[in-house]
Amino acid sequence: MLAVVVELGGGILLAVGYRTRIVSLAIAAFTLATALVFHTDFADQNQMIHFLKNIAIAGGLLQVAAFGAGALSLDDRRRRIA
Repeated sequence: MLAVVVELGGGILLAVGYRTRIVSLAIAAFTLATALVFHTDFADQNQMIHFLKNIAIAGGLLQVAAFGAGALSLDDRRRRIA
């Protein structure tokens, strides 16, 4: 159930741009934890591919955390109003 909340809820929040930096850090941590717990059999090529995929996703989420949301996000709209 936690995975559903993090992935679906976090994905929706990222899509609309609400609290983007915090949400992207949370999803990046979740993705790294998933890679380290479930994809550690590097002898299996499929597991290695999934591990590297999760690392790449986490890297993209960290980029979002570093640069923030775009101009069409709720975060930017809230910043302009305040």
